[in-house]
Amino acid sequence: MPLIVRDAEPDDENSLTELMYEYIVGFYQKPRPADGNIHQLIQTLLEKQLGIQFVAELDGKLVGFATLYFAFSTMKADKITIMNDLYVMEPFRGTEVESELFLECQGFSKDQGYAYMSWITAPENKRAQHFFEKMGGVQGDWVNYSIS
Repeated sequence: MPLIVRDAEPDDENSLTELMYEYIVGFYQKPRPADGNIHQLIQTLLEKQLGIQFVAELDGKLVGFATLYFAFSTMKADKITIMNDLYVMEPFRGTEVESELFLECQGFSKDQGYAYMSWITAPENKRAQHFFEKMGGVQGDWVNYSIS
């Protein structure tokens, strides 16, 4: 069965929840969010008002996902997308699964008239940085911060 990259659907909630936990807890080693919080986030993204999720499906199984959030840029005085997540299971990293999820996000952003798509990755995630550069991404001039 060929690779399918598509919008997430309500029936994906359980599989998507598992992938998101693998991403958050397994890959980034962050605390596990409450199930209710993950489910609420998925439901919010299914509404496609504040963002959207795409999934990669292979042989009927979800093997990756990407999340775009919708925002604005004062500098551009226009709407933008922020690719907050691009995650594929270990056996599929460096394959078309990863590339097709990225291209789906990029295509959506262009097709829907967003000024640009931005994203960040952890400084130690050199593999991801190499992938993003291969896909045409360039590091910006801004330094990102966050606070809890």
